[in-house]
Amino acid sequence: MGMRGWGLSWAVVLLAVRGAAAVRPSFVLLLADDLGFGDLGSYGHPSSATPNLDQMASRGLRFTNFYSSSPVCSPSRAALLTGRFQMRSGVYPGVFNPDSRGGLPLSEVTIAEVLKAEGYATAMVGKWHLGLGINGSFLPIHQGFDHFLGVPYSHDQGPCQNLTCFPPDIKCFGTCDQGLVPVPLLWNQTIVQQPVSFPDLAPLYNKFSRDFIADCARRGLPFLLYYASHHTHYPQFASKEYAGRSRRGPFGDSLLEFDGSVGQLLQALQENGLANTTLVFFTSDNGPSTMRMARGGSSGLLKCGKGTTYEGGMREPAVAYWPGRVSPGVTHELASTLDILPTLTTLAGAALPKVALDGYDLSPVLFGSGKSRRQTMFFYPTSPDPLHGPFAVRFGKYKAHYFTQGECCLLFAWAAL
Repeated sequence: MGMRGWGLSWAVVLLAVRGAAAVRPSFVLLLADDLGFGDLGSYGHPSSATPNLDQMASRGLRFTNFYSSSPVCSPSRAALLTGRFQMRSGVYPGVFNPDSRGGLPLSEVTIAEVLKAEGYATAMVGKWHLGLGINGSFLPIHQGFDHFLGVPYSHDQGPCQNLTCFPPDIKCFGTCDQGLVPVPLLWNQTIVQQPVSFPDLAPLYNKFSRDFIADCARRGLPFLLYYASHHTHYPQFASKEYAGRSRRGPFGDSLLEFDGSVGQLLQALQENGLANTTLVFFTSDNGPSTMRMARGGSSGLLKCGKGTTYEGGMREPAVAYWPGRVSPGVTHELASTLDILPTLTTLAGAALPKVALDGYDLSPVLFGSGKSRRQTMFFYPTSPDPLHGPFAVRFGKYKAHYFTQGECCLLFAWAAL
């Protein structure tokens, strides 16, 4: 081919790329709760029934070195939405309680605020756990989300001994936080149910999500849907459709219902002609609650779980799914929930917030060379402080643990990832 022909061909390619970019992508962010690295069939669990998540993994990009920023809920969620370590926003130590006075500072810029400023419709369903505040001042509708249907904190942070977790009449196993007010279900800032009916939550969330997707399709709006499930946090629950159906008991039923929700969202995208213009990203907030044994999930071959800075506490399953855009495969590149905001911001053609970010754009991993800009990951405990700093650091294939359970410093080298 002559130079003139080559130039014309390259021009056609550029026009095609620009034409594709003109359609701003939508985003569905799926977050599981206390789900372990080894809990999904696609990550090696022998008896988990997760057909929709496994299909996403087989047809999308599955991550093997994906980390949350914290081994517990609130700080992990703060980092996911802001692209900044939780120490920068002050979301530590531990997690927010129903009577906590603070929350994710309104001065922090969330991915919802970034996208909303670009004309995106934004909605959140499920577990917020980033503060309630006086008159609901820290709720999602004050953090960039147009709509919110969910629980302001964790569903175990209220009395539940008389509540049904599995219909028709199986009460919630074990104890929740006693002596507190019953957990409410909120629509934006309004309490629509208290105490919340656990078996009805996923069906409500699914309908809300499907309606939101359909409405955005009708209006021609790009959107962000943040679906933060309560599954598989203890105490597990499920609707009548999923109760008793898995081979892993209550935990498996809870996981199966979450997988069913994923399937409904994927179907909604397909039915509304949005499957090829929507990036669906799935991960978990932290590792499994291994101290609860079979009721707490599996880290697979990784050490420990929730609450620790070992691999089982912060290394998560993660899948990027975008038919026609993200090629199927497996990546061993280092990545984190901190990278979500920079990635979605770049894909939307928006400007990054003018603050210090700890995340990197994952576009090269999703679409290009496969190389991540992330070389390091810091592992902070649930109660970080200036004296101790991070408990562990990963650099490339090496991970050093500086604070352990009575052992000397530990250094690991990942020969095969």
